[in-house]
Amino acid sequence: MKRVLVLGAGILGVHTAYFLRQRGYEVTVVDRQPGPALETSFANGSQISVSQSDPWASPHAPFKILKWLGKEDAPLLFRLRMDVNQWRWGLRFLYECLPSRAEHNTLQAMRLSEYSRRTLQMLRKETGIQYDHAEAGIMMIHSNQQSFDDAAEAAQLLIRNGERRDVLSVAEAVKIEPALAHTAPTLAGAIYAPNDESGDAYKFTVALAERAASMGVEFRYGTTITKLLRDDGEVSGVIISDEKGERTEKADAYVVALGSYSTGLLSGIGVDALIYPAKGYSATLPIVNQPGAPKGSITDDEMKIVFTTIGDRLRIAGTAELNGFDTTLNPVRCAALTKRAKHHFPDLCDWEAVKYWTGLRPATPSNLPIIGQSKLTNLYLNTGHGTLGWTEGPGSARALVDIIAGEKPEVDYEFLGA
Repeated sequence: MKRVLVLGAGILGVHTAYFLRQRGYEVTVVDRQPGPALETSFANGSQISVSQSDPWASPHAPFKILKWLGKEDAPLLFRLRMDVNQWRWGLRFLYECLPSRAEHNTLQAMRLSEYSRRTLQMLRKETGIQYDHAEAGIMMIHSNQQSFDDAAEAAQLLIRNGERRDVLSVAEAVKIEPALAHTAPTLAGAIYAPNDESGDAYKFTVALAERAASMGVEFRYGTTITKLLRDDGEVSGVIISDEKGERTEKADAYVVALGSYSTGLLSGIGVDALIYPAKGYSATLPIVNQPGAPKGSITDDEMKIVFTTIGDRLRIAGTAELNGFDTTLNPVRCAALTKRAKHHFPDLCDWEAVKYWTGLRPATPSNLPIIGQSKLTNLYLNTGHGTLGWTEGPGSARALVDIIAGEKPEVDYEFLGA
């Protein structure tokens, strides 16, 4: 039996371990946290958003970023640093803004996301895991007419390629999502993706990890991954440390699923993964007016903020700040989330009971994750999913396990090493 060491116990690591074990592999998962899904996966926007496959890097992005520079509450904020990786990332981002690249990246992300949504639906049926999920679609709202017109035009690419997006008037949007009634006079229109879903990524990942453990996957929490060891064209081991001290762990194959922290570890063995942490924020509040809650999830497209009902809670998430590995909570950016939520749904929540969170999304310049076999024969990558880790995670893991098994994944995607 082939032994695989999975580095990282977030959405990507846990799903990879689960599918590996289903295939009969001996699997060990290592993570520094005391449990699964406690970093980027913990309090995200909770969307399964195939409809939002459009990358940050688009022809309109450079102008918007320049306009937002220095604004503490900007949806996407570059804090320029003396950081070679940030500048490399930024230059490549500009290249990915070319119209041809943006279209290519959108279609790649859409195919992977659709495949992943089907995989999640399969897992839900297979495992019976409960995670406050809703199949009520995602409504993307616009307060500015030009923004709405641009989004309606951009939606045609996904529509032409088989992904449903309904361009709606404000009245049509409110009929589908009555929670928008209060804010309707401020809106220009909406785009609705009825096939999209939502649900608590943390709850699902914890439950899947428990199921994987019951199948024989070994989880080693509280274990720091210090260094990868290379011997010619392959990985020869991983140096880890825990309460028992430091030692070298060996396996037949290794999967790096460490999100933003993948880059530093990989650079030590000569593997380049151009990923930069995009710091995202979320707020979670108790809902006190359940009839007024969104049935599914709503995206405020101009502010890049999402509002998702998760059981009896409202999750507000969004913004991206490129500022290295800083994880301190910025009060201005936190307040921007709840301020926008109050604008749309003033009586929905107990606003004094807010819980803020921040996490580092592992972003590539193209917004496409790095999945597949690296230049080292026994090293595989499953990282760089940016804002779409929950959307693309189950499918990414399933496809990677196909690759590890020497099979071709079902999804049409440019996998690493293919």
